[in-house]
Amino acid sequence: MVAIDISQVSRTFGTIRAVDQLDLRVSDGQIFGFLGPNGAGKTTTIRMLLGLLQPDSGSCRVLGRDCWSDSHAVKAQIGFLPGDIHLPPRWTGDDFLKYHGSFRKQDPQRLKALIQRFDLDTSRRLGDLSKGNQQKVAIIAAFMHEAPLLILDEPTSGLDPLMRQNFMELIEHERQAGRTLFLSSHNLQEVERVADQVGIIRDGNLVAVETVTELRRLCERTLSIAFSEEPDLEPLTRLENVFLRDQTEHRAIFGVKGPPTGVMAALAGMSIQDFSFPPADLESIFMHYYDTRAETS
Repeated sequence: MVAIDISQVSRTFGTIRAVDQLDLRVSDGQIFGFLGPNGAGKTTTIRMLLGLLQPDSGSCRVLGRDCWSDSHAVKAQIGFLPGDIHLPPRWTGDDFLKYHGSFRKQDPQRLKALIQRFDLDTSRRLGDLSKGNQQKVAIIAAFMHEAPLLILDEPTSGLDPLMRQNFMELIEHERQAGRTLFLSSHNLQEVERVADQVGIIRDGNLVAVETVTELRRLCERTLSIAFSEEPDLEPLTRLENVFLRDQTEHRAIFGVKGPPTGVMAALAGMSIQDFSFPPADLESIFMHYYDTRAETS
């Protein structure tokens, strides 16, 4: 089953086209990482999925329902964590979670377990809480109803390392329970750790939708070499998939796309003191799609 189905969706604000002919499908039970800088169209897309914005054209569907015409039913199927939370400062955590819980059926034991997981004192007024503790309240509110779809925007913002680890364990638990998670975050290491698939949005368009493994294969890796003597780089630079990025007297940095078979053969005949050739991580992949130099390589 398709949990999220976005088909040829466009949305403009005056002369600004925030989303342009966007196509995206997320399977049921998948963790999908949705990446892009501010202004790329992430928030507009999320607001359309929540039924808060109507597309100018195309359609957004969640679990088979149209997000705009059937928005009430769609909202009932979503646990949402906004990127910019605003909690009523005079309410306690207990007040807020009780109010939030009144809209849907919930399991009191699940709520209790979430509060314990994040070590939250719900008796304190929300306005007196730190940013991290306010984030815990918002996370608990998003997860407490066991919604089949969770849309999470910058979920670990403000959390300390221990609480981030708790959150990642919660994500794994939800995956095992078969829930779908749509995760938008600037913390690329966290997305890389949990996402089954990643979509990168640029200027309202999806420029890549792949598994992290496939993105690594497609994108440029950095090869850094320290030579024991001034090298002849021609055996490397003549390769079609190798690009010289920087060079000093005894060191060179290359970008390598695709299989490294030819690179390894060329290196075998060189006087190498040291080298590094790490796999592409999600941050370098992301920068590849936003680096104008990549378009001209």
